[in-house]
Amino acid sequence: MPNVSVIIPTYNRASVIKRAIESVLAQDYRDYELIVVDDGSSDSGGRVIAGLLGGNPNCQFIRLNTNHGVSYARNTGVKHSRGTWIAFLDSDDQWFSSKLRKQILWLDANPAYRIAQTEEQWIRKGEKVNPPATHIKRAGDIFAVSLQRCMITPSSVILQRTLFDEFKGFNESLPACEDYDLWLKITARYPVGLIPEKLMIRYGGHEDQLSASVMGLDRFRIRALLDLLKGNHLDARKKRLVVDTLVKRCSIVAQGYRKRDNIELYERYRKIAATAREFGEFH
Repeated sequence: MPNVSVIIPTYNRASVIKRAIESVLAQDYRDYELIVVDDGSSDSGGRVIAGLLGGNPNCQFIRLNTNHGVSYARNTGVKHSRGTWIAFLDSDDQWFSSKLRKQILWLDANPAYRIAQTEEQWIRKGEKVNPPATHIKRAGDIFAVSLQRCMITPSSVILQRTLFDEFKGFNESLPACEDYDLWLKITARYPVGLIPEKLMIRYGGHEDQLSASVMGLDRFRIRALLDLLKGNHLDARKKRLVVDTLVKRCSIVAQGYRKRDNIELYERYRKIAATAREFGEFH
């Protein structure tokens, strides 16, 4: 049984998937399996993947007949995996060759942590850039800052399978912000480790990125926040933080719909904000 299962979901990424897969195959830590899940692609990526993985007993290639979304693809990969630890790599990102080894060494030395990520190099439109101060990685209790934005990069994280299963994986009903949703649930209960070294490259700026193509991401963050409140496991401080964030995001979305003269959705999000305020006052 491998110690680490690496999951790469991909959809119509024939132009970049080779780079991602080769960065896994080049790892100097060898106790892993690689599972690539093609989420119903219509391009030539399948041939590229099959050519790279063919004959490797530590690799699986799963082809889905239809596109289900990245959450379904990641969850499918985990269901077919066997490792104690789960690591994800987006098909447009890349690992440095020491990534898995250094993460496992760190986790072995810090057994209190069930999840850890690394620093990362950002490349936007072919140029190295520094992430903004709001995206600087943090360690320990990162729940409060995670409410504001996604503070864990899927391609840098590694977590225990039991932790992934505890929260039932990624929410397949969310077309976006599925990572924001899962990381919030985890950080509400557990600290996050940080290996203070850039061990991956995060690419951005291309048109097919999901985060660039889905409008109104705050709508999905609001759903994640509502689910978190329904979970009924937050202490008073964290519940207050969630309510405040929910009210703020609902107000922003409501005003956006008002400017577009969509009164029905304006009223819907205004009411959600009002209900959240009442919830905060009585809990």
